[in-house]
Amino acid sequence: MKVKVYISNDQREVKLTKGIRPLIRKCCKAVLAYESFDSDAEVSVSLVNNEEIQKLNKEYRGIDRPTDVLSFPLGENGEYEENHETGAKLLGDVVISMEKAASQAEEYGHSFEREAAFLTVHSMFHLLGYDHETSDEDAKVMRSKEEEVLTELGVSRETSYTEK
Repeated sequence: MKVKVYISNDQREVKLTKGIRPLIRKCCKAVLAYESFDSDAEVSVSLVNNEEIQKLNKEYRGIDRPTDVLSFPLGENGEYEENHETGAKLLGDVVISMEKAASQAEEYGHSFEREAAFLTVHSMFHLLGYDHETSDEDAKVMRSKEEEVLTELGVSRETSYTEK
């Protein structure tokens, strides 16, 4: 399985640490491996500021305030469009507010990297069809899977990410 993660940094408010892009790529790949996703895949990750994510949140969810992450899945029920040149499944788009990630990391008392990893993993599960807003049970399942993947990556709640 080959996974292509396109990352664009469309914000200037938060200076990105050197390891953040490789960490985001690892998170995307780890979720797909955890879920035994066996096809080649592509995902787009946009790093934005609060202003931009607020616009998207208002436009797509009718909520006029910034949020930490938005997911725009391209597939449904395990069916995905394909890149006709590569055959890779197009999973969708992840949009992360770096300002929110930084403030939440401070609020929760863990590293910026841990927060960025959590938001990436969380969003990847959404791209694969998981939804924590449908029921408490679905939320528990999703949260459990997120923590398992983060622990596998070495970014559990108790630790901060360091390049291995």
